[in-house]
Amino acid sequence: MAELRNANGVIVTVAGTGINLALGVLYAWSIFKGAIKESIQANGPDSFQWDPVTLNDPYAVCCIVFACMMIVAGKVQDKYGPRLTAMIGGLLVGTGFVWISQTSAYLSWVLGFGVLAGSGIAFGYAAATPAALKWFHQSKTGMISGIVVAGFGLASVYIAPFAQYLIQTRGIHVSMLFFGISFFVVVSLLAVFLKNPPSGYSPPGDYVRQRSADSRGARSKFPTVHAGPAEILQQPFFWLLWVLFFIGAGAGLMVIGSMAGMAKASMGQNAFVAVAIMAIGNAGGRITAGILSDRIGRKRSLLAIFSFQAMLMFAAIPLTTTGSANPTVIVLLAALIGFNYGANLSLFPSYAKDLWGMKNFGVNYGVLFTAWGLGGLVMSRFSESLAAQSGSFRASFMTAGALLLAGTVIILLMRDRKEEMRQELRRQAVKAVPA
Repeated sequence: MAELRNANGVIVTVAGTGINLALGVLYAWSIFKGAIKESIQANGPDSFQWDPVTLNDPYAVCCIVFACMMIVAGKVQDKYGPRLTAMIGGLLVGTGFVWISQTSAYLSWVLGFGVLAGSGIAFGYAAATPAALKWFHQSKTGMISGIVVAGFGLASVYIAPFAQYLIQTRGIHVSMLFFGISFFVVVSLLAVFLKNPPSGYSPPGDYVRQRSADSRGARSKFPTVHAGPAEILQQPFFWLLWVLFFIGAGAGLMVIGSMAGMAKASMGQNAFVAVAIMAIGNAGGRITAGILSDRIGRKRSLLAIFSFQAMLMFAAIPLTTTGSANPTVIVLLAALIGFNYGANLSLFPSYAKDLWGMKNFGVNYGVLFTAWGLGGLVMSRFSESLAAQSGSFRASFMTAGALLLAGTVIILLMRDRKEEMRQELRRQAVKAVPA
């Protein structure tokens, strides 16, 4: 029976990861933006007629819609299950991409990519992680969460070079049509494999369920929680996490949305390589941070990620003022920034499950996820405006670095009592296991 349970959990996890591999097209926006920018500069009869300052708007709107719709999608997932939720996501993303494949109008791209695709990404993303987490014990929360969301971060590895090839050979509109049809088909097929465990299901591999007095005593201090969104919004710790998520996500999305443009001066048409390498780092950060946080705790992991990300932002400043940076340095920086950004996307859902339980996980994490969307909207728009005015991303990196340092201080000062109890429970359970 345990083997069957594990097999079901693995199937759901693989399907959820596959869905995120399709929906992670968001992180390839810098490739699309580059093609739109070239079209604007060409100024031909069929070219995009956009103000350069607005180039990041569809991406920024997609981020905020994705975040806000996570609340609705999470509610649908909690009530109707992951399968229907993911299918809605595939339909919305496909429709959005097919729409923008037929037009160059700014408003249509904001609505098609920003609103429709952003909503679809939210539904698919909201369906994948909760379904997988329910099949595994809480000691694997970080690892499973990291694996599922790694698909989203890894998507640019294949989408970026493939999009570059399609755009160069077929044009941007044909490329968007291809992606729209493909995403709809892939997400719909994989959604069939998403399902929740049956009622009364108990995850296998529960090393905490040792029958020692110490373990039972620790568990009595760590009761099961089923908090709802109205309850968590009244907790000061929620708002601390919200601010930290805003900073961590905003800083990373600022770089991701502009990486191709920053790399193009040094790497030319091979700038997509930096985007793909950043995606590998993004995915690796999600898995590594998830596993690490299961071992050393969420707070320590978050502290390490924020402090390192701040260092990287300041280290990137010299590269924003010169167009002759070594391509190897650009790629390495992209990988490390992607790694640290990706870590946020496994740590914060793990925090949400630890603190507020699994019953309302979809909508609770959706509420917390608004920080990701607002961070992406504010930081990417701010970065693009400064770049348009100064021709450099220097001020953007300085601002992001300062915010990450402030976040590091917040993490140092905050005290998560439940996290401390969780770690103590884990230590006691390990001691209870016979040698």
